[in-house]
Amino acid sequence: MCLWLSTIKLEFPGLDANGGPCYIGTGCFHRREALCGKKYDKDCKVDWKKLNNRKVKESASVLEETSVSVWLQMGLKYGCLVEDSITGLSMQCSGWKSIYLNPEREGFLGLAPTTLLQTLIQHLQYGHKKRWSEGYFQIFLSRYCSLLYGHKKIPLKLQLAYCAYNLLAANCLATLYYVAMPCLCLLKGISLFPKMSNPWVLPFAYVVFAHRAFSLGEFLWCGGTFQGWCNDQRMWVFKRTSYFFSFFDNILMLLGYSQAAFVIMEKIADDDVSKRYEQDLIEFGATSPMFDILATLAMLNLFSSVGAIKKVILDADHSKVLDIFGLQILLCLLLVTINLPVYQALFLRKDNGRMPSSVTSKSIIFALLAYTLTMY
Repeated sequence: MCLWLSTIKLEFPGLDANGGPCYIGTGCFHRREALCGKKYDKDCKVDWKKLNNRKVKESASVLEETSVSVWLQMGLKYGCLVEDSITGLSMQCSGWKSIYLNPEREGFLGLAPTTLLQTLIQHLQYGHKKRWSEGYFQIFLSRYCSLLYGHKKIPLKLQLAYCAYNLLAANCLATLYYVAMPCLCLLKGISLFPKMSNPWVLPFAYVVFAHRAFSLGEFLWCGGTFQGWCNDQRMWVFKRTSYFFSFFDNILMLLGYSQAAFVIMEKIADDDVSKRYEQDLIEFGATSPMFDILATLAMLNLFSSVGAIKKVILDADHSKVLDIFGLQILLCLLLVTINLPVYQALFLRKDNGRMPSSVTSKSIIFALLAYTLTMY
């Protein structure tokens, strides 16, 4: 819940200041004229209450003769997994302004997924049924890209704000690099960052600590807790790591090997799942290729961290090892901390929310295989 609070209190006001928040499919009121595809002007308002039956019938006869191309300009823009986003963009490009309103009393309430797999599916819709990340990336590669479709129609800063969402799937490449490469290079003895004694390490250290501190401050200001912020950071890594499925499937779709589809999300949980959700326990409890990747990367970072600590302890020149690999070791330990719920689900938990044994076996085998290939 705190994750959505930070979105509501921070992201949407920022979009409002940059030209208007985007349409996210719920909690929204539209002007009828905007949905009818009309361009905004001061005289476009219609007093629908004063239209009598005769005028309505006349309007209906006119609508029957309306061409298909005109009908396609009315209502929601379909043909995309995130039809709400391109619908809102087309309205803004037609001159309509969106305004963000967040009253003290919540105007809209709804249900959200309570398990990790449901949450990832909602963002990814894995299995050629992707929703958010694939749909946004699909928009970026289409004529509805905000930089093209919104050129000279909406402010440049709003065009760039749309890109932050449209490039969620592509963001997986950077996330996968920072999750996988530092630990692999640490196993091989390759340093990726300046030495701790080098002044150039300060910019890297500043970015890491300043960004985390600012993120924590924002989360607490939005009414969250420190534990909630830690879980939020974990979900950030889990989701962006799993966005690889959306990115890869978009490439297949461009090549004609895949088709986009939509799946209805289940948001009803049993009592045990709801109880663990209220206890801030991440619900795994299912087999999925996404869990295979998450668990494998978690085990790989654990192996590299243990190997680095062993090297520091056994090496005669401890200070030299820490000087060369200090920041890299810190990053791997941070990833191990983020993946603590994964380790608990793999080895410690006994409830139905634990990782399936098949996922545990595959993650250990894949991690050992990567470890062996890296070392030899």
